Amino acid sequence: MIKINWLEGYRSFWNLPLVSTLCLSGFLFSAGDVRAAGMSHSPDAVVSSSLPLPANPRGLMYFPPDRRSATSVPLNSVPSTLRQAQGSGQARAHQGSEDLGYEDIPVIVNPAVERNIHYFQNVIHDRFQEWLTRFYAYRPLVEEIFVEVGLPKELIYLSLVESGFNPRAYSRARASGPWQFIKSTGRLYGLSVNWYVDERRDPIKSTVAAAVHLRDLYDTFGSWPLALAAYNAGAGKISRAIQKTGTRDFWRIARTRYIRRETRQYVPRFMAAMIIATRPSLFGFHAHSQTVHQYDEIRMDESIHLRSVAKETGISFDELRRLNPELRRSITPPGREGYYLKVPVGTSESVEQAKSRMKTWTQPAPPARTWYRVRRGDSLSVIAHRFGTSVRQLRNLNDLSGSLIRVGQRLRVARGGKDVTDSGDVKWYRVRRGDSLWSIAKRFRVSVQDLKILNNLRSSLIRAGRMLMITS
Repeated sequence: MIKINWLEGYRSFWNLPLVSTLCLSGFLFSAGDVRAAGMSHSPDAVVSSSLPLPANPRGLMYFPPDRRSATSVPLNSVPSTLRQAQGSGQARAHQGSEDLGYEDIPVIVNPAVERNIHYFQNVIHDRFQEWLTRFYAYRPLVEEIFVEVGLPKELIYLSLVESGFNPRAYSRARASGPWQFIKSTGRLYGLSVNWYVDERRDPIKSTVAAAVHLRDLYDTFGSWPLALAAYNAGAGKISRAIQKTGTRDFWRIARTRYIRRETRQYVPRFMAAMIIATRPSLFGFHAHSQTVHQYDEIRMDESIHLRSVAKETGISFDELRRLNPELRRSITPPGREGYYLKVPVGTSESVEQAKSRMKTWTQPAPPARTWYRVRRGDSLSVIAHRFGTSVRQLRNLNDLSGSLIRVGQRLRVARGGKDVTDSGDVKWYRVRRGDSLWSIAKRFRVSVQDLKILNNLRSSLIRAGRMLMITS
């Protein structure tokens, strides 16, 4: 496919003839107007367009927060996805006609946006195409949720920036899911995270939470650029930046040191993704998906492993995992409310008939070992549950003062095992709580200096669980 490098030959996008040409060619769309920082006209000026007026009553005009109309705009009836939502934050989406309307997103085009368009189009073209293809499988559901919550539907493209709409995406900051919620924010908006499920990875529930979260941020800041920045950095960080800079203009704040570089690039990256995703063919992309996200639901009242479901129904295990990414261990959670398992369209009846043949999953006994290496996604509570112990015991066994653990770290999960191990001519000792080099040296009739040399120790500091070489 031919890539249209529309940036080539233009070092700056600020000349008015080019903007006018794009307007006349149909490049602008109902998200709002194009405001180019640095143009000679007033920053609040409206760039008109010859396009037909979109469905929204404001047309292509952009209203700054202080001029936003206070006219009450009633919302549509609450969709089924919102009726199923839980949490006090999501309840705000149900307030109906008392809520104010939300302005369209102003399409900003500046050098930062240009650089991101170039990056998506030319540097990671194949990866961005993969994001678009995956996103378009979910687009009908996502767009419906955002429209019924009352938000501009162009906000759905924020998920491209967050994760490429990958339900299993996981960041270094421990954010998870297509909308990259951290655990605390997810729980605030009704997303459960426990041993069985992580609803941050549920495409529908997390989209409802993201829509309401974005709505709350706009209510706080009155500007979509600021709301988007707060989605990335947190509302507190943006509030402090506004207070210190004395301005509510994101683009002015972005030129200061009061927000991180990641946040400064976040809004331009979203603008670039939105521009491309709205007119993908103009940039050499295609916007379609081979499959659309559809499913039936079956209530499961017992803990059932997806492999058991696959065995009894003939449905692919990988397909079940794809439809239920929120299941952390491919096991349906127990509970009075039951769990609604998503299955391929047209298979609900056969699954219902096979339920009686599915074997109930039970927690296997922990492996006979005393040490465990921390894996990605683990926490002390998860490890304690896995090995039938408590968080307090884990802390005591590993001399931990808090709950912070690192991937690759070795944790002692149970007492037992030999403290002294003979391996040929080498004798090893496992340090216990309360041991010191002096007490160990006295016990085995060696000197502290010999222990330091044998174990390459620079000081006398040792931790419980460490293996020390006693003789060689």
